[in-house]
Amino acid sequence: MSIVDSWSPAGSGPPRHVHENENETFVILTGTCRFWLDGSEFTAGAGESVFIPRGREHAFKIAGNEPCRHLVILSPGGFEGFFADMAAGQCRIPEDMHTIEDSARRHGMVFTGPPLD
Repeated sequence: MSIVDSWSPAGSGPPRHVHENENETFVILTGTCRFWLDGSEFTAGAGESVFIPRGREHAFKIAGNEPCRHLVILSPGGFEGFFADMAAGQCRIPEDMHTIEDSARRHGMVFTGPPLD
């Protein structure tokens, strides 16, 4: 299991993607996050959690004008290497998508579509 304490700026979020190996749980600590899971959209705010089973297409975007702090819990562990790659390369979406996609492949994640509007 890995637990990542994440701070995401307003309006940010990754493209749609699938984790081939890990279940993913978001625990929203501050702010609001909009989720897309297999074609359905919903929001979660502080104090709420969202579970995304492995193999399910999903995306999220930070809603409103405030950043969002959330815990990302991945089980089993190993995916934290992707986050380490992103931090080491100071990667940004969309500018660094080639580097991001290379790391994603190495860590069992596949991008499947655009980010949320």
